[in-house]
Amino acid sequence: MIYICIPIENAEDTIGLLLWKIRVVMAEFGRDYEILVLDDASTDRTREVLEGYRSRLPLRILRNDESIGESAGLELLLREAVVSTKYPKRDSAVTLRSDFSDSPDAIVPLVRALEGGSDIVAGTLKTEKIKSSFLVNISRFLMEVLLGKVFYSAPVSNPLCGPRAYRLIVLKKAFNASNKRPLVASRGWLANLELLSVLAPHARKVSEMAIDSSCQSGFYTSRFSVIGTFSSIRRVRQEVVWEN
Repeated sequence: MIYICIPIENAEDTIGLLLWKIRVVMAEFGRDYEILVLDDASTDRTREVLEGYRSRLPLRILRNDESIGESAGLELLLREAVVSTKYPKRDSAVTLRSDFSDSPDAIVPLVRALEGGSDIVAGTLKTEKIKSSFLVNISRFLMEVLLGKVFYSAPVSNPLCGPRAYRLIVLKKAFNASNKRPLVASRGWLANLELLSVLAPHARKVSEMAIDSSCQSGFYTSRFSVIGTFSSIRRVRQEVVWEN
C-alpha cells in the first residue's frame, strides 16, 4: 500500500486537479494506494471540493478546526499512515504539497526506488528547470550558506526539497523512539531537512532522485515565508548531526 500524504489549507484552486492527476498516475502504475489529506482549518471551498472526490478516489480526509501548519500537518498524516499499515516493512508513504510545486508524476520513480532497496528517497530539483521567483531563489541560496555543514553533510544533495518517499518501518521506528514528541519543530523547507535528520538513522539506505518539479513554482505559486524559514536556522545548526 502506498499512502500519499497531502496537508492542505485553502487549496480550492489546486486540490481537485491534484487529486485527479494522482488518480491518472496511480491507474497507470497499478499499485494499491490511499490518499491521506489533512484539511488544516481551510476557510475557502476546500472542504466542498474534497467531498466531491471522496466517492471517486481512495481518499481519507482528516480535518483540523484550528490550523497547525503544513509541517505539523504532514507529520500528523505520516503518523496516520503508520497506524493504518499492516505491513510497515513493505508499505510506503509519499509526501506531496497541495500547490503543484511537487508533481504527482514523481510518485512512480520514488516508489520504484523504494522497491529497489532504499528506505528513504528524496526528490531533488534539476537546477536547469528552476523557475522560482527571485525571492525564493535568493532565500534558498542564503539558507544553504547559513546552514553550512548541516546542509552540505546531509545524505542527499539538497535536503531542503521534496517530494519524499519513506518506507513505513522507518517512520514507525522514529515515532517509537520519539516517545510521542513531535519529530519536527521547523516550518517550510527547513522542516524537510529536520525530518530527514530524524529519520535517516533508522534507514538502511537513503537515496535521491532528480525530479523535474521539485521545489519549483510548479503549476501554481508555492507558499513561502522568509521569516518563518530563517527563524529556526540557528536551532537546527545546533541540533542536527548527520551520522556517517
